[in-house]
Amino acid sequence: MNSFRKELWFEVPTRRAFLNITTAVADCLRESQIREGLVLVNAMHITASVFINDDEGGLHQDYDKWLETLAPHAPVSQYLHNRTGEDNADAHMKRQIMGREVVVAVTQGKLDFGPWEQIFYGEFDGRRTKRVLVKIIGE
Repeated sequence: MNSFRKELWFEVPTRRAFLNITTAVADCLRESQIREGLVLVNAMHITASVFINDDEGGLHQDYDKWLETLAPHAPVSQYLHNRTGEDNADAHMKRQIMGREVVVAVTQGKLDFGPWEQIFYGEFDGRRTKRVLVKIIGE
């Protein structure tokens, strides 16, 4: 079995955003030269997420609205975590809802997706550099 590891770096200029990173992950897969196996993609920061869904703008707006309803940013005083001087307790909760990582099968050198599936990086406390780990194992 072979393994491949690469970090993808992002700096989102806004507090929240969803970035389609499917092409970047597929580039890692090509670079790895692994034809059969698994790809793990995970956010290496506790206020960011990696998830799989449709690349449709309305859905992403729905996610943003839904997440803000479940864990609103303001008022920041509503969260005990923010007593540490942070203002990102909501980002931790949004990450918990959207998830830390995804695993995708690799078949014949390609990401083995269902219809419409794409990989996204979800940022919930942006304006600084963060990374995503891509780990590929297989043959």
